[in-house]
Amino acid sequence: MNGHKVAIIQSSYIPWKGYFDIIHDVDEFIFLDDVQFTSRDWRSRNRIKTADGTHWLTVPAGSDRSRLICEVTLDDAGWQTKHWKTLCHSYSRTPFFRQYASFFEELYLGQTWRNLSEMNQTMTQRIAHELLGIRTVFADSRGYAAQGAKLDRIIDLLRRCSATSYLSGPLAANYLEPQKFDALGIALQLKNYSDYPEYPQLYPPFEHAVSVLDLIFNTGPQAPEYIWGHRRAAMNNGQPVPTPAPPHP
Repeated sequence: MNGHKVAIIQSSYIPWKGYFDIIHDVDEFIFLDDVQFTSRDWRSRNRIKTADGTHWLTVPAGSDRSRLICEVTLDDAGWQTKHWKTLCHSYSRTPFFRQYASFFEELYLGQTWRNLSEMNQTMTQRIAHELLGIRTVFADSRGYAAQGAKLDRIIDLLRRCSATSYLSGPLAANYLEPQKFDALGIALQLKNYSDYPEYPQLYPPFEHAVSVLDLIFNTGPQAPEYIWGHRRAAMNNGQPVPTPAPPHP
C-alpha cells in the first residue's frame, strides 16, 4: 500500500520558495485557513528584491484578529494595480520577466480579489501547477470539517485525510508532540531549508527569504532546480552542500 504524505499550512501571499518545496514533497497539501487571521504576517504580505533592497508588498487586509483567514475580505482593490506596477518596476530587467508577465498580469489585473484566502490559494495553486510543474493535490481544511484547536486540529485533519506521514516546517518542532503522531501511526517529518543554492539574482547582495516570484523572474524554467532539483544533481555528482539559507517559517 502506498503512503499518503500530507502538509497542512495556512495560505500565504506569493510565498517564498520553501513553501513550494513543501508542496512539491507531499501528495496532498491542505490550506489551513479556518484558523485565526494574524495581521502583519505572511498571510497578507511578502518581500521582493528591488534596486533599494528588499521591499514588502502588503495586501491591505486590516488588523482585526477576530476573523478567520477565510473570512478576511479585501475591500479596496487599488492595491492590485500598485503591486503589479511595483513588480514591473522591480523585475522588468530580469531575464524571464517578459516570458511570465502576462501570467502575473492576469492574476493581478484580470479580476478583483474580494477574499484573502481565495486569492492566496488560487495564486499558489496556479504558480505550483502551471509554472513549477508540481502535481500535488490541493485541498481546503474546511472540506474536512476537522475538530479541535491547534495541534489537535492538525492531527484530526491528518486522520480524516488518511495521512501516513506529515511534513511541516522546521519551526513546528517548537510545538509538535511526536507521541501523538506515533499513536496514530503517522510519520512526522520536518522540512530542512538549509540547502538552497543561490541563483543569479538581480540587485545583490543575495537574499533567500523573498517571494518565489523573484526566483521565477530570474531563472525561468530552471526555477525548480533551485528549489528541489539541485538535491538530485548533488546526489548524482557528489557536489558539496550549498551555502545554507536563513530560517524562514
